[in-house]
Amino acid sequence: MARTCPLFRCTTFLLSGVELMPQENRTPRRRSRRRGRTASFTALYIVVLLCLPVILSAVIWIGANDVLALNKPEHSATIVLTEDYFTIRTKTDQDGNVTTTYNAKMGKVASLLKKNDLIEFKALFRLFSTATDGEKKLRPGAYHLNTEMDYRSLIAGMGAHSDSRVVVEVTIPEGYTVAQTFQLLEDNGVASAEVLTEYAASYNYGFSFLQDIPLGDATRLEGFLFPDTYEFYVNHDPKYVINKMLQNFDANYTDEMRDFVASSKYSLREYLTVASLIERETDGTDRGKIASVIFNRLENPNASAGTNGYLQVDATLVYITGHAPTAADKEIDSPYNTYKYPGLPPTPIANPGLKSLKATLDPDNTGYFFYALGDDGHHRFFTDYNSMRNWMNTQALYQ
Repeated sequence: MARTCPLFRCTTFLLSGVELMPQENRTPRRRSRRRGRTASFTALYIVVLLCLPVILSAVIWIGANDVLALNKPEHSATIVLTEDYFTIRTKTDQDGNVTTTYNAKMGKVASLLKKNDLIEFKALFRLFSTATDGEKKLRPGAYHLNTEMDYRSLIAGMGAHSDSRVVVEVTIPEGYTVAQTFQLLEDNGVASAEVLTEYAASYNYGFSFLQDIPLGDATRLEGFLFPDTYEFYVNHDPKYVINKMLQNFDANYTDEMRDFVASSKYSLREYLTVASLIERETDGTDRGKIASVIFNRLENPNASAGTNGYLQVDATLVYITGHAPTAADKEIDSPYNTYKYPGLPPTPIANPGLKSLKATLDPDNTGYFFYALGDDGHHRFFTDYNSMRNWMNTQALYQ
């Protein structure tokens, strides 16, 4: 029997042990890992399946809270939508009527609402607006909104007929011009003076008293913007702002007045021109007398008073220049210069109040052709120029 070296047998045994041990243990380990991973993925999948409805329900609930204004903390804010928030298109028909359409830029609107903590999800608000044509319902303006308003109420609250619109009270003084009136409205946030001027010049408002006055210039409404205290919306539609003042004039222009003007040789616009001169000249107590002076000069250009049909009213110079009249202003070549041109100026020079209009339609019966302002702030009236000059020499105002 052959003998094997003990060292060789030992080495072979050890090597074969090294080989056998991995072969025996490696495969079971891999299977164990695979089984572990599969079990983990299965458990995670089950957890996701179980949690997904809960997560979706939570998302839907949170979104619903925002859409329906549920469980929101109390908060209010004033939102101002300027015209920059809209795409505005205007169309003028053959009769001069202007149609304006507004399409709100809902992305900007949503950002504004989010910034003021009135909504939580801008994308959701935009989606809701698209589904409900919300962009067509909004209008420029300032609005009081709060977190009790759901998406539908927020859109309605920024619309043309909203009860949430911010209202301002504006008093337009008697004797303001169209330009002064529009600037006052702009200063109070009602509408842009520039846009108001454009509508005054180009929009056909359809009132009978305007039908013979051509479009093209804002002075066509001079005399018709009735002075009063008004309530307007902030950022109101300029067309309706002007219309409101014209409606007020129409309401105060009585049937009796209309009948009188219809039977007179003067037009309503000419009477309003006289009334505007009175409004700019009167101290508040002498409207009837000033009216008599104007009509005496108009009706008696060849009278011995020597006025020759010239009204010589300083207020017309102020209308031209915008400052207190000077001697040099009397030489300005303008149809409004009643020192240079006889008769009435081409349009009213201001918007007169009701008292001045009534004084125009029913002037005092006097022989006065002249008047001058005294040191006490009241006018004195005269039948001839020399009498007026003699009296003026006694007043410090003319020294």
